[in-house]
Amino acid sequence: MGWRSEEFGASHEGWAGALLADGSEPGPVYLDVGSGPRMEKTTEWWAYDGRLPSRPRAAWARAACTCGWRGEQRYPLDWERWRSRAGFDDSAARKEWRRHIREVERRSVPLPVGLTERLEQLGDELLALADQAPLAAVRAVAELERITVDVGHLAARNIHTDEIPWEAAGEALGLSEREARSRIIRYSLRR
Repeated sequence: MGWRSEEFGASHEGWAGALLADGSEPGPVYLDVGSGPRMEKTTEWWAYDGRLPSRPRAAWARAACTCGWRGEQRYPLDWERWRSRAGFDDSAARKEWRRHIREVERRSVPLPVGLTERLEQLGDELLALADQAPLAAVRAVAELERITVDVGHLAARNIHTDEIPWEAAGEALGLSEREARSRIIRYSLRR
């Protein structure tokens, strides 16, 4: 995949996807990356150059996300021009995907403003400590890990007690239902 949000991970990976001349989105292209049982697949624009029957030629690219969201803009692909130069500039599609990510952030459960500021400050302090006193930074990170394990476990237990549906949890966290379930279960098991 091309673009990733650290906060939302696999639930919102983005790329410049292919569109055929009829406006349809082609199925994935499977890539043989060497020996082994696993084959990679992609629906990124560059895989649809029309050189093989299994790879029809894409007419446009558009922003896409693993959550199913698709950008509105179509970006023309000029295959003849690219035979001698670098290729498609996906920056406009990436910008469109970033707007999508900001919308996901807006729909997600908000963190209290004061907490967000304190977390940012703590991050800055820990980075500075890692430069100035790396052993103290390791000790601080270990303490922070203990705190997050305890808080994560309590939060997961409360989510189960409150019988919050997985779909609602996913929406609140900006994740797929599957990813939200995995995260909450992981927190409930850690202790």
